Amino acid sequence: MITQDVQDRLEGWFAGRLPEAWQDAPATITVDREEITVSLAIADVGLTDDASDAARAEAREGRARKFREETREARIEIAQEAERRYEHAISWAVRIGDHTETWTSVATPVMTRLRQPQRLVLDTLVEAGVARSRSDALAWCVRLVGEHEGDWLTELRDAMASVADVRSRGPAA
Repeated sequence: MITQDVQDRLEGWFAGRLPEAWQDAPATITVDREEITVSLAIADVGLTDDASDAARAEAREGRARKFREETREARIEIAQEAERRYEHAISWAVRIGDHTETWTSVATPVMTRLRQPQRLVLDTLVEAGVARSRSDALAWCVRLVGEHEGDWLTELRDAMASVADVRSRGPAA
């Protein structure tokens, strides 16, 4: 869990370091133990209001790919600078309307011990073709919880941040 001070410093550094043309809205910075993900919001595609959802989705995907290619060298330079400064891998994401793409994201192995009932859930997902392996099934379950319990997880993270803040202001050991 990172402190609010660290989060503020990261957001400030990236706000100052990222080109203004990449920031239709302020970048969202997400941090865990291994990685910092910089999610950029760029201008939406200029389609007419009567454009189909499929056309809009394709246009957004195309804009994301174009942005990725055109900004590659500058993003690498910024990432290398940030990795030296903050000692975390840097990943990138771009948001265009409701379309999000993430690049160079770290896939970190996580060891877990599961009892048979939990393993049976994973095996069912594999046998049903929902996932290729137990690892994919577990990742699928985590994504599902994240999507459906997002408000609860946000509230939990906020509470943890408050506890970390109180601890940081406490007596020194």
